[in-house]
Amino acid sequence: MITPVVVAAQQDTGSAWRYLEGAGASGAIRVTARYQGSDSLRAARAVATLEAMGPLPALSGTDLHATLTVAPNREVMDSLVGGRVPEWAGAVALSERMEMIVPSGRFWPGSRVEEVRVLRHEWAHLALASEMGRLRIPRWFNEGYAEWAAGSWREDGGLKLSLALAFGGAPPLDSIALSWPRDPVPAEVAYLLSASVVHYLVESSGIAGLEAFIAAWKQGGSFDGALREVYGATPGQLETAWRRWVGRRYGWLAVLSHSAVFWTVLAAALSAMFLVRRRYRREQMARLRAGEPPDDPDFWSDA
Repeated sequence: MITPVVVAAQQDTGSAWRYLEGAGASGAIRVTARYQGSDSLRAARAVATLEAMGPLPALSGTDLHATLTVAPNREVMDSLVGGRVPEWAGAVALSERMEMIVPSGRFWPGSRVEEVRVLRHEWAHLALASEMGRLRIPRWFNEGYAEWAAGSWREDGGLKLSLALAFGGAPPLDSIALSWPRDPVPAEVAYLLSASVVHYLVESSGIAGLEAFIAAWKQGGSFDGALREVYGATPGQLETAWRRWVGRRYGWLAVLSHSAVFWTVLAAALSAMFLVRRRYRREQMARLRAGEPPDDPDFWSDA
């Protein structure tokens, strides 16, 4: 059930915020949304989407109460985040205050399917942060888990990563942690690379292994220690094994193994062959015409 409540004006925007409180299956409030103006439907739909989501994989299901803010414009979104949000960002999760900020429907470019994926991605950030408490979460694991849990990887992540790796290798995981790209294409590649590490861990030992890893990390307080305990590898060894796996599975040969890409490449190759052959025939005909006697040769004309 969603109940609207009007509250006093906020100083940061100079306009009244309205609130929607969503009740989960247990009756406890899980999401409180705030919006301005005509964004009530956007807020209500976002709350309903989050309320309908099942438990996130590999987490213990700790109760999570969060705020979802619908920013009426980019300027307000930037001010709420405390910095400029990249244009390609569909939403932002602020785990330190358990808040998710989404853009108004007036400047949301994505589809409904994309909206659900983005909401689940940001919710996964908040859920993972709630699970780990004050423990530091490596950037690549934070983004990788959220992307994997959102289901993006199951759609076309493997193919996109194959295309990316066909034109360059995988960067070190530390570089993903230190400088997250602001341009859309490098950012998407960074998301996919991070998700591929989590996918690799799940493929190696199942979701039960990932659950055991997160539990050991939470109990012992050490990411590296939990990695050694559950997977028997240091971060460096994990990265080496992951690089071999991702290169073997998603390298340039994997691109050609995808039927859509195969037929696209084949069509491009046939088109190129046709153009080359047509050019060759034109040049050949030009040479033949150059060797033919003219229609009105000089020796036929009166001198």
